[in-house]
Order: sequence, then C-alpha cells, then structure tokens
Amino acid sequence: MAREPQNRFSGPVTVFHERRLPKAATPAGYAALIDAFGLTVPIPTTLSAIGTRHRRTEEQGWRIFGPRYAPEATLEGHLTFALKHEGLDLCTLKRLFLAVGSAEIEALVRAEPTGRYARRVWFLYEWLTGTQLNLPDATAGTYVAVLDPKLQFEVPATNSKRHRVKNNLPGTPEFCPLVFRTPRIEEFVASNLAERARAVVADVPRDLLARTAAFLLLKDSKSSYVIEGEHPPQDRIQRWGRAIGEAGRRALDLDELLRLQQIVIGDARFVRLGLRQERFVGEHDRDTGGPIPDHISARAEDLRSLINGMSEFDRTASEHLDPVIGAAVLAFGFVFVHPFEDGNGRIHRYLIHHVLARRGFNPPGLVFPVSSAILNSIDEYRNVLEAYSTRVLPVVEWQPTPQGNVRVLNDTGDFYRFFDATPQTEFLFECVRKTIEEELPAETDYLRRYDEFKAAVEQIVDMPDQRIDLLFRMLRQNNGRLSQRARQREFEQLTANEADALEAAYTHTFAGDAPP
Repeated sequence: MAREPQNRFSGPVTVFHERRLPKAATPAGYAALIDAFGLTVPIPTTLSAIGTRHRRTEEQGWRIFGPRYAPEATLEGHLTFALKHEGLDLCTLKRLFLAVGSAEIEALVRAEPTGRYARRVWFLYEWLTGTQLNLPDATAGTYVAVLDPKLQFEVPATNSKRHRVKNNLPGTPEFCPLVFRTPRIEEFVASNLAERARAVVADVPRDLLARTAAFLLLKDSKSSYVIEGEHPPQDRIQRWGRAIGEAGRRALDLDELLRLQQIVIGDARFVRLGLRQERFVGEHDRDTGGPIPDHISARAEDLRSLINGMSEFDRTASEHLDPVIGAAVLAFGFVFVHPFEDGNGRIHRYLIHHVLARRGFNPPGLVFPVSSAILNSIDEYRNVLEAYSTRVLPVVEWQPTPQGNVRVLNDTGDFYRFFDATPQTEFLFECVRKTIEEELPAETDYLRRYDEFKAAVEQIVDMPDQRIDLLFRMLRQNNGRLSQRARQREFEQLTANEADALEAAYTHTFAGDAPP
C-alpha cells in the first residue's frame, strides 16, 4: 500500500488550531488528520494527543494518551486510532475521504481486506461519499459494528454484506448527528424519567390533572415566545398552545414544518414564509449596517436535503434511540439548520414535544412545559447553542450582501448533517428532569392549594369564580394582604372581618409560598 511521507504528521506541539494543550504532546487521531490534510471542519470538542507520561489524562478539551498508544504516523495509523479511541466524527471523516481520494482508501483496504478497522473505513467512505470503491465484495471477516456502541449511541443494525459490517448508525448520509455515552447521559437514561413522570401524576385526581395539563400547555406556549423576546397577544399564544397539544400526531416533513411556521408567525405581512435564502443570527454594525454573525445557518441550496434527512431520522432512527436523545438530535439539528426566515426557535422547541409525545414519553394527556424549563435555564440554553455555533463559525467562508445579510461561499452542508449533539442532549435531559421533579409537582400542588383556597373563600363569603380569581391575584401580588385600595374599591363590599379572614385563608393555604 502507498504510504504518505512520515513528515506529513507533526510532532509535539503546545498549540493546535488556536487551542492550547495542557502540556506539549503529539496530536493523534482526528487532530493529526485535520492538521495533516488541512481539513476545513469544526474542530471536535475533545481532541487526542500522545504525551510522554504513561498515565492517561483529560483536561482543557484534550485527552492525553501515554506513549504506548502512539499510532503509526500514517493515514491508516491515525484513522485506526480515531475509530478505536475517539468514536466517529462523520464530518471530519467525509472531508478526509474527499481530500485523500479513492486510491488511498482502496490501498488501505487491499492491504488488510479482513481487518475490522479497514472494513469500517471502507463502508464509511462509500456511505458518506456515495461513491463505490474499486474493490470486490468482502468474503471473509466477522461482521463488525460501524459505530462503537461503547462510545456512542447506536440503533439496531442492518448488515452490509459488501463490507461485512453492521450498520448501526442513527441516521442517513443526509442527517446523522451522534451522541457520546457520557456518565451524565448514562445516568439519565438509567433513571427512566418517563416512569418517574407517570409516578408523579399517579395519585393526582383526574380533574386536577386535566387542569394541570391545560396550565402547563399555556405556560409552555407563552415561555416559547418569551425565549425569543416576544410577547404576542393571548390568542396567538393559545393557538400555538393548541399546536403543541397536537404534537406527535402528524408525520414530520416539509409540508408539516411549513404548516407550523404559518401558525407560529401569525401576521406574515413582513415575513417571507417558506424556505429562506441567506440567513445568519447576530447583530449589524451600527455604522455600516454590515453583519456581525453569532451563527450562520445552512446554505439555502442544502435546506431540502437537510429537511429530508431530518424527516427520515424522525421516522426511523429516533424510534430506536432514547426519546430524549432523539428529541435533542432532531430539535437542535433543526435550529442549527434554521430553515426559515422566522419561527425557527419555536418550531425547534415544538419538535421536542413532537418526539416525546410520539414515543409516549409524556403521561397521557400531558404536555411537559419544556420551554418553561428552558426559560428558567436560559444561560445554559444559550451556552449549548453557542457550543455548536462557535465551532462552526470559524470554518464558514462568507461575504456580506448589499441587504446586510451573509452569502456563504464554501460547502457547509456536512457541518449541519453531522455534528456532536452530546452537549445539547445533556442539557435537554436536565430540562426534562426539572420538568418532572420540579415543574410538574409544583403545578399540581399549586392547583390543589388554589382549590383549597377557593373552598375556604366560599365558606367566608359567597363570591363568583371570576371574583375569587381576582381576589387571589391581588393577594398573591401583595404578599397575602389586601391593599387599602383593594378594600375600598374592588372589594368594598367586604367587611373588615371578612377581609381579614380571606387574608388568613390565603396565608394558611399557601404558607407563604409563591405559586409557580
């Protein structure tokens, strides 16, 4: 097999692509391949290098291996190291395959046609590039999984007889983000959050649960707009709430996404509905009006393919992943692509409901207020969005347009098809946990207390429900006391003793706790 010169791969370094190493070490695996072949890709969150000590350490985004792990300084050596120790980075692998060409990969496979890593590389080349190599079908070698399930989450495999591998990738070449098995995610998966949610509502009376569901639905719809910095009329909030309540009932495709966009936008006089053209997220220079991007979305010409990939992921791979993992991959994949001029953020959060509802994760008739949990963790939410954007932005070539937008100059589609969704998955699991353990019990407890307060009021004075609700809001806003103004105007019919008794009823029922 043809082998590249030894000096193609660098020796020990202290800085790699502006990222400092904790100590001088030699890049290995993906880091070495990115550097050696000049690949324009988002730099992986964690990189590997070979140090001088025999103890493996991990710090500052680097995994430092001991000298005995050092791969041979060749394409084959670093590819094998990456597959064995780092899992799959499909974007880097595809760009590497396009850079080295078919002849290099064919030579690699011919040198070891039954090798487990050679056959994985062979399959991945053809799967990612859509080009068949000039190689005969494999006739020997035990079937081996393409994705190492000990490192990343897989789906049930289908055999590829040509390569004698098991394709357990959770997606298609049009859309296949991956999630690493971190201790935090493993703990969430093992905790069976769906069962814990059912246990929380098991003892809640049916009528109270129905009212809780209605409150949560409205709360989620409102929170989703607030996250975007919007405060629309109540009818738009309710209309979007009804759409969330139907999540999971329709197949996800472009037509369904366009339907959702129409609902969420409402007044479309100043918004172009449908797939967008240029798009970035960020600010404009105050003096020149030029764009200052925080995130640049997928190119317009890639949108249909990406949406097709997301639709296929929703129909197939997400059915076999943990529901929260499937929801994170689909929802964050959508918002990174940003296919519309407006409405992307709210539809992104709708897709979380879509996957959870379709997988039966929610207790029957209940919508988790995920947007409310996100709003309560808004800084962490921005961090997980930026965890992706800050890696992608440096490798997007763009120029400003006369309209103050951006025009992408390089091929960026793979940046949105293949990304590491681990940070986003960890974040969504935490939001779901808070919803189950905090938001859901708090809402049911609040309604139970409200019913007790209402019953106490009716024992003191005969008052219609609307007036009781006004009384409650005034007491809540004034720390359980009726202001002098309220006693003299809104509730002037009350005697002093009745007003004092109502205040006591509120204090007794809510014990000083503010309702959610």
